[in-house]
Amino acid sequence: MNLKTRIQLSVMMFLLFSTWGAWYGQMSKYLFTQLNATGDQVGNAYTAFSLAMLVAPFFVGLIADRYFAAQKVLGVLNLAGAAILFFLIQEKDPDAFFWQILAYCLTFAPSMSLTTSIAMQHMKNPEKEFPGIRVLGTVAWIVVTNIVGFLGIGDQVAIFQLAMYVALALGLFAFTLPDTPPKADASATVGQILGVDAFKLLKDRSFAIFFLSSVLICIPLSFYYAMANPSLTDSGMTNVENKMSLGQASEFFFMLMIPWAFSRLGVKYMLVVGLVAWIVRFLLFGYGDANTGEWMLYIAIVLHGICYDFFFVTGQIYTDNKAGERIKSSAQGLITLATYGIGMGIGSKLAGIVADLYTFNGKVDWTSVWLVPAAIAAVVLVLFVLLFNDRKKTVPAEDELVTGPL
Repeated sequence: MNLKTRIQLSVMMFLLFSTWGAWYGQMSKYLFTQLNATGDQVGNAYTAFSLAMLVAPFFVGLIADRYFAAQKVLGVLNLAGAAILFFLIQEKDPDAFFWQILAYCLTFAPSMSLTTSIAMQHMKNPEKEFPGIRVLGTVAWIVVTNIVGFLGIGDQVAIFQLAMYVALALGLFAFTLPDTPPKADASATVGQILGVDAFKLLKDRSFAIFFLSSVLICIPLSFYYAMANPSLTDSGMTNVENKMSLGQASEFFFMLMIPWAFSRLGVKYMLVVGLVAWIVRFLLFGYGDANTGEWMLYIAIVLHGICYDFFFVTGQIYTDNKAGERIKSSAQGLITLATYGIGMGIGSKLAGIVADLYTFNGKVDWTSVWLVPAAIAAVVLVLFVLLFNDRKKTVPAEDELVTGPL
């Protein structure tokens, strides 16, 4: 890959995740404080992202990949997204807000797949070249959330204004990207696009337990995305967005530890460590406060690296090894659809319901709220420990490790 293309693809990733990071973690606080939304309305808003993730494979696989150049589709989607955000920032009704954020997410979710597709098609060795490009997404998330924190706009409509301007920039920039013509794979079926071929892996009991655990752990994961920011704010913590970015920093650090951990623990105990970390962090969120217990909140934030890397990244590697060359893409697609689409969709809705359940006289009992995802994670841990038996210590190659933004 030449230097110009590398820079173009890096900027593309940086802009995409800057757009996402500007609003995603802060949306709940904005809805609670500015639109006086209920917990259920906040949960619905986060569910919109999961609904869009369910639709995205159809759009990308059946339309974008077959008939249009990927960079042009990316440009049109983000210009449309910027237009939708222009109207969203003027919306004051939390119920109407749901439909507008859903419309926006329908433009954003396909962009995630398109940027990966564009990058991959311009690499001679994606396994070695893609991580260096993709890591710019993590960097972007850290940068944009710190900007939001330093400006003190985490509960202001400015988070969506910032996302609108970056989406506009990405939309225009996309048309300057290297030409990425459609794959024209008209032979691909809907089942292949959605990863149905990978269902045969569920005949393996250990993989079936891993698959079910992945879906279930996304339920408490949604509590973190939707409720961590307002919870930390109510605890008295200041500069919440800046401090939450430590989670992405720890994610990068623990990513580097995965080969070492694989060689000593194997896939089962790597996944177990990730599940235990989820339980611990939710308990710390529940019992910490910004006075005598702020150290608990810091630990809960920093544990994000273990939670995400040791379960989700390890799970991606396990799936890749289990699937084999022929259906590995289908297997990863199935896992993504089940976790981001189904698991997080259920979790987002449940998080809102639980927040309302433990709200008394306008004040949320956050300890009780966080005990719910802790309990769910504990059930998943017990299920996993008792039924998962694959103890292979397959060590991933360094170029298999791809950082995520969350």
